[in-house]
Amino acid sequence: MPTDLANARVVVTGGAGFLGGVVCRKLAERGCNHVLVPTIEDFDLTTESGVERMYAEMKPDIVLHLAAEVGGIGANLDYPGRYFYANMAMALHLIEHARQVGLEKFVQVGTICAYPKFTPVPFQEEKLWEGYPEETNAPYGIAKKAAMVMLDGYQRQYGLKSSYLLPVNLYGPRDNFDLHTSHVIPALIRKCVEAQDRGESSIECWGTGSASREFLYVEDAAEGLLRAAEVMDEPTPINLGASFEITIKDLSELIVRLTGLAEAGKENEAIRWDPSKPDGQPRRSLDTSRAKELLGWQAQTSFEDGLKQTIEWFREHRKDADARV
Repeated sequence: MPTDLANARVVVTGGAGFLGGVVCRKLAERGCNHVLVPTIEDFDLTTESGVERMYAEMKPDIVLHLAAEVGGIGANLDYPGRYFYANMAMALHLIEHARQVGLEKFVQVGTICAYPKFTPVPFQEEKLWEGYPEETNAPYGIAKKAAMVMLDGYQRQYGLKSSYLLPVNLYGPRDNFDLHTSHVIPALIRKCVEAQDRGESSIECWGTGSASREFLYVEDAAEGLLRAAEVMDEPTPINLGASFEITIKDLSELIVRLTGLAEAGKENEAIRWDPSKPDGQPRRSLDTSRAKELLGWQAQTSFEDGLKQTIEWFREHRKDADARV
């Protein structure tokens, strides 16, 4: 029988964040009256004492672990040690204390940064162990993948029910738009909008634009996560993606056009590439057949519609975006 989220006490770590905010809203729409969000000000989940106190005070039936310390290529280069420690520590303590309190289910959000650098495209979950991750984000990716191994061990030894999701790069309203720590879509949107504000006609982008990525609208990702919470009892890795691939060059030109920085046909003139900066992993695109089979889930939002909504939100909520950073 599917897990009844409506009558459960559900803790959403990272519930005040980008994906977490949508997850909390969707839980409420499912009739869940006990959605609990441990804020960073009240609970330091990188410490065992903070995690122990969270379980004692919130008494969850289900934990959706979305909290992470993460950023783009620049942030990963600057904070590799911190990103490994913070993400590993949170998972380690949260899973161990889930066992101790007899938690009904633990849902872990992983990352496709865990995939090997040269994974054949589209990425299949069976390929997770066939090589080392792309170097710039390996510490973060390996920490997240270790949580999957821990959940597998705890399911087999202690019977802890869990699920493990591998979402592709997310985007949408309320994303992190800080140029140093954000991912590529919000960074490009901000660069284009601010260039327009300054009366400039071009932006600078890292790398060569040859790398490819896949992007998933945050609303679709939240729905996939909750479906896993409802129907999965073991941490079989499941990709969440939109089943398409776009180069960073084409993405940049699309955002340049949608923001109005350049008119159609002149998008390439508005971008200055800096090939001295890294491109990151060469390609990212997911095989999402397992999600469709096990969760009955697939993405619903078209990429261009999602980008338009994200651009519109940033223009209307610039102060909110800066405050979130």
